[in-house]
Amino acid sequence: MSSTATPYGMRPVGVLGGRPDNNAFNSYKIASGYAANIFYGDVVKIVSDGVVEKDTGTTTLTPIGVFVGCRYTNPTTKELTFAQYWPTGTVASDAFAYVVDDPWAVFQIQSDDTLAQTALGNNAAIVQTAGSTAIGNSKNALDGSTINTTNTLPLRIVAFVDGPSSAVGDAFTDVIVKFNNHQLTTTTGV
Repeated sequence: MSSTATPYGMRPVGVLGGRPDNNAFNSYKIASGYAANIFYGDVVKIVSDGVVEKDTGTTTLTPIGVFVGCRYTNPTTKELTFAQYWPTGTVASDAFAYVVDDPWAVFQIQSDDTLAQTALGNNAAIVQTAGSTAIGNSKNALDGSTINTTNTLPLRIVAFVDGPSSAVGDAFTDVIVKFNNHQLTTTTGV
C-alpha cells in the first residue's frame, strides 16, 4: 500500500458513462517562447490568444484538458521533436500540445493525504508542484485537506484506485477524478 508521496499529475484512464475510451487527444497551439514548463499530467487551458498554457490554479481551474506531450522544431538542431514536456521559453513557431480534452474523461491522481470512503463524490483542489525535467512528468497532486461539497472546487472524486499500490484509507490515496468546470462545457468563452 502507498506510504510514500510520489505525485505524478493526472493520468488519463477512461471516460464516464460506459462509452469506449480510445485514448484520444487533440492538438492545440503553444505560443513560441511560452515561458513555463508544461509536464505530462499537467492541466492546461486555452487563453485569449487562442493558445494553450499551463493552468496554475489550485482551488479553481478553467481546463481544456490534460497535457500528454508536445511537438515542435528544436531551435538548436532544427529537427522535429516529440517531447514528454514543453521546456520553458522554447522558441518554435510550430509548437503544438497534445491534450486529452474530452469533457467526460477521467484521470488518476495521487492525494497528498489519506482519504476515507466518505471522500467519494466530493470535490477537491489541486496542489501545483514543479514537475521533473529529467523524466518530463508532472508532480501535481489532489489536495486531500480540501475535500468538501463546495461546487467551485475543480476536481470531483468519482472512484478510488484499489490495488497493490493504493487503497481507501492509505496514506497518499490514489483516486479517479473528473473536471467540474471544463472549457468545452461551460457557456462562458475564453
